[in-house]
Amino acid sequence: MADVGDDERIALLRFVERFALVLREAGMAPMPARVLAYALADDADRYTAGDLARGLGVSPAAISGAVRQLVQVGLLVREREPGTRSDLYVLDDRDLWSRFMTAELASLHRFEEAVAGGLEVLGTERPGGRRLAETRDFMAFLHQELTDALARWPAERDRLAGERDGAPVPR
Repeated sequence: MADVGDDERIALLRFVERFALVLREAGMAPMPARVLAYALADDADRYTAGDLARGLGVSPAAISGAVRQLVQVGLLVREREPGTRSDLYVLDDRDLWSRFMTAELASLHRFEEAVAGGLEVLGTERPGGRRLAETRDFMAFLHQELTDALARWPAERDRLAGERDGAPVPR
């Protein structure tokens, strides 16, 4: 954690716990949620497992499984500096959330396929089949909307960045 005062550290950790709770409610395991929230909010750009453990006030053993999961889904990248023995974990924040949501498109597609398989068996003449048809239709709709939103995101990201930098960019 960057050199900050106790009040700033406490504020950071309170945010980390609140955001980690949101991530947990969305299905992420507790420790990966805390590590991701910390890496997003802290100012450093790379961490050892020890850095993350000290920053979060947990044991290094608690960090190892969390970073492994975050590396597997592409939210953290593992690196090693020449001559060091410790792995470094880097938050690859270039389009982090659009990359994450693009991966979610595959999950939506698998969901659609699974429901379509149920429809083949049940048909749409019975209540369960009609519910499955609506589920399939909603997932297909959501898949298309998310695909379209992800395609629009680079221009919107640039527009918002321009506004943050004080130079409004037209839509």
